[in-house]
Amino acid sequence: MSILATVLILLVALLHVYFLVLEMFLWTKPLGLKVFRQSAEKAEQSKVLAANQGLYNGFLAAGLAYGAATGSREFELFFLACVIIAGLYGAATVNKRIFFVQALPALLAVGALLAA
Repeated sequence: MSILATVLILLVALLHVYFLVLEMFLWTKPLGLKVFRQSAEKAEQSKVLAANQGLYNGFLAAGLAYGAATGSREFELFFLACVIIAGLYGAATVNKRIFFVQALPALLAVGALLAA
């Protein structure tokens, strides 16, 4: 596998660790409120759902890190596909910027992985 593919996969994994932290621990804090553009009241009402969502982002990060550490192309492609699908769904149902933050980096990683 190429260094570029590995770097992009690890970047996607780090993004999902960041999402985990935002959703599980900072959802009702100033940074979480700013990033997700929501009121303190709405954040408080949805914090359990956000924590659950953050946990899933952690699973995506773990799968990508495992794939990168072991060089398992199947793991990498599977978890990148999961990230892409989640990003497309989020862009279609929540906010179009999710495509650029979540799906596009994963698509670039898939491209680099397949080109390697």
